[in-house]
Amino acid sequence: MSAGLAASVPLAPEPVDLGVLPSELDGGLASRAAIGLAVLATDQTLEHEFRALVRIPGVAFYEARLFNDNDITPDTLRAIGPRIAPTVELILPSIPLDVVGFGCTSATMTLGEEAVFAEIRKARPGVACTTPVTGALAAFRALGAKGIGLLTPYAPEINRGLVTYFTSRGLDIAAVATFDRRDDREAARISLA
Repeated sequence: MSAGLAASVPLAPEPVDLGVLPSELDGGLASRAAIGLAVLATDQTLEHEFRALVRIPGVAFYEARLFNDNDITPDTLRAIGPRIAPTVELILPSIPLDVVGFGCTSATMTLGEEAVFAEIRKARPGVACTTPVTGALAAFRALGAKGIGLLTPYAPEINRGLVTYFTSRGLDIAAVATFDRRDDREAARISLA
């Protein structure tokens, strides 16, 4: 633009300062329930599945990722335990949550539900807790199921622990099988076929 043309364009007036406007806070996305999720770093499905299954206005999910090893072994599952509380601390710090879910079936069974709940409550005292195992046991009770078949992506030694866990809770395991996927990055990608 030439200097002469620029000089002929009128300058915009100063903006009108409207000051501080009144505002109110509403209940936010979680006006009915705020659900915290501790999700494994390698998990590829949990957030997607929760949002697909629970589409209730006023119910919101807030996640934090927890470091885990790619290899699924009893040792790497036990190593997850002390990482749970620091992960839960990252989920909306100082904002109340109604429930916190820990999203790892095999680590829950390796550590035990109560140990997982204790780790969650280090960061969120008194909060309601759940895991995939907690949900499965509740579903079996609701359906009156006494015996189940167990199919997992895990290694046979992990499955042995799962069988022990479920039988200790009064379930009969009629059959057990595995796809023997020892890399957690593959577990969520086993085709439906």
